[in-house]
Amino acid sequence: MTITATPAATGRLTPQARLFTLNRSIPTPDELRELIALEEDQIARRAARIEASAPPMADRADLMRLIKERLAREEADPPECERVLAEDLTRNQFREVVAQFAVDGLTESESFLPIVWRLPRRAKMAVFRVLVDEFGCGNLDQAHFNIYRELAGELGLPQDERDYLHSTNTETFDYVNMFFWAATRAPRPEYFLGCLCYLESSILYAFKCFADGATRLGLQGARYYTEHLHIDTFHAKELHNAIREFDAEADLQPAKVWTGFMLASEILGAATEAAIASAQRTTP
Repeated sequence: MTITATPAATGRLTPQARLFTLNRSIPTPDELRELIALEEDQIARRAARIEASAPPMADRADLMRLIKERLAREEADPPECERVLAEDLTRNQFREVVAQFAVDGLTESESFLPIVWRLPRRAKMAVFRVLVDEFGCGNLDQAHFNIYRELAGELGLPQDERDYLHSTNTETFDYVNMFFWAATRAPRPEYFLGCLCYLESSILYAFKCFADGATRLGLQGARYYTEHLHIDTFHAKELHNAIREFDAEADLQPAKVWTGFMLASEILGAATEAAIASAQRTTP
């Protein structure tokens, strides 16, 4: 659902929430200028900082080696908050985690769509195969955003992303706004490939604590997390394929893929920690 961004709403929203509403609207020229300014401040400058310190990479082989090493380090050293999520949170506290990620889960992958026309043909097909799965191959019951809607309903939460604009952590808005930038306005499509490569690859270990927590609490909606653990093995391979095909068809810039990858690592890690911290402050 497209959000109408109105001047009356501006003063009541954080800059991150305001950027989210603008991203999901058809902005006027003035709103577009506001969007770009907010995006530069919140996302693009962070990407520039990461790119400025990127390690030397001669080619795609160097890039993929660095990506593999980074993922292995993260998997081997999970933060304490992941154990808390898997083992300690009550149903009401887990509900808060679901609420904190609702602006993402209820709109999942919609922000990815503008990347399609920006990619060369074979890389486009690899990413599109991921998108087909994200939207349930046209089956609403299997679409990831609809599975999240069911999880929210099971926990008695609203099922419209607009209901979360005033209660969601800024770190979560950074996460969803990052993908709008990477897909639509980042200077090169490699930034998006890096962001999505990190997401699809890291879910294979990072979502285990979500699945374990939801299963421990007896939630039918645990399938949102277990479905990702299943399908994202395929998606991670497709993102590697997309990067390889981009390299074959165009002038791949490895540092920009790495920048997107590390930006996603930084932002998604902060969003997860913030959501679990919010849950721990919630009444058990």
